[in-house]
Amino acid sequence: MSSPAPVASGQALSGHNRISTQALTSLAKAAAAQALGVEAQDVRADWTDDDGLLALSLVAPISIPPLESVVLDPARVQGSGGSIWDRTVKAKAAILQTVSELSGSRLSRVDIRISGAKISTGGRVQ
Repeated sequence: MSSPAPVASGQALSGHNRISTQALTSLAKAAAAQALGVEAQDVRADWTDDDGLLALSLVAPISIPPLESVVLDPARVQGSGGSIWDRTVKAKAAILQTVSELSGSRLSRVDIRISGAKISTGGRVQ
């Protein structure tokens, strides 16, 4: 994507701004980690072309509260953001918005495959 960049004197400079695949991948992993409550290093991200737009595929665990705490207080599931399904649906929208806004790239979709669960021992699950 190229666009003129304004300079102090009001003139525009021609050129190209490019975001590397590595930078986009790091951004996607960080956004997914935040949305799923896990570490970015636990997230795998792959990009494909989807009719000229970018399609993001993620594989990641999701954080969950300790099961014994859910047994003692079933409301903790809702307090942690809902079921794994509900949280994944919300995460897809948040990841798409974050990556699009910060990179300026147009994403067609975000696909998430939950690969496991990470027990969240402190506080609430994000």
